Amino acid sequence: MRDFEEAMPLVNRLAAEHLELAVDDPDALFAKVRHAGSVFLGRMTPEAVGDYVAGPNHVLPTGRRARFSSGLSVLDFMKRTSFLSLDAAAIGAIGPAAVALAEAEGLPAHAASVALRLK
Repeated sequence: MRDFEEAMPLVNRLAAEHLELAVDDPDALFAKVRHAGSVFLGRMTPEAVGDYVAGPNHVLPTGRRARFSSGLSVLDFMKRTSFLSLDAAAIGAIGPAAVALAEAEGLPAHAASVALRLK
């Protein structure tokens, strides 16, 4: 690699558990980080401080799992419920796509539950 900018696609592909950006302007590079378990910014921010005493935790995704997973957080101990509310216009706009997807998955009752509401 000729410079740090050129390295960023590789950084994201590797999706490291720990990433130290020990450079003069870490924020510029940090803006390009999409996949890392925990990022340590600047020359005075070693991984060990983040792991043990500064707040970020040491329970991080390993083995490139930072591509699709995050470190342990308070959200892992909270129960969340998703919800959805549609009106006639909304079901009319997105309902046909739901019917097509349900049929493609071989779920005729799901398709019918939407199709009935489109009439």
